[in-house]
Amino acid sequence: MKASCHCGAVVLEVTLLDGLETAGRCTCSFCRRRAAPAVVARKGDVRVVQGTDTLTLYQWGTQTARHHFCKICGIYMYHNQRANHDHIGVNMGTLEGVNPSEHEPIPWTDGINHPSDRKP
Repeated sequence: MKASCHCGAVVLEVTLLDGLETAGRCTCSFCRRRAAPAVVARKGDVRVVQGTDTLTLYQWGTQTARHHFCKICGIYMYHNQRANHDHIGVNMGTLEGVNPSEHEPIPWTDGINHPSDRKP
């Protein structure tokens, strides 16, 4: 599938792990503010075909999740998941021909109590 930001500066080529069936949102302090549903792809199945230099990175806390945004229009494109380091969460709203509102209800996962945030 093709994914792009709002201004078109960043374009991805994505092969999803299980189509749109993996759509979900997260309740962590960052994702709940962003509220964009993500779908899952394997790390090697997301390729930036345009705009690599236009992507900017945001991290916080454990520095595990890496959130990539277009630095021109601000659209969240994808993130490296902290739950599974081999998976990428791709903003469902950036996928060509996909309207997330047509796939509601999209489930939420408990990112507030994520296992990687707990001290041993």
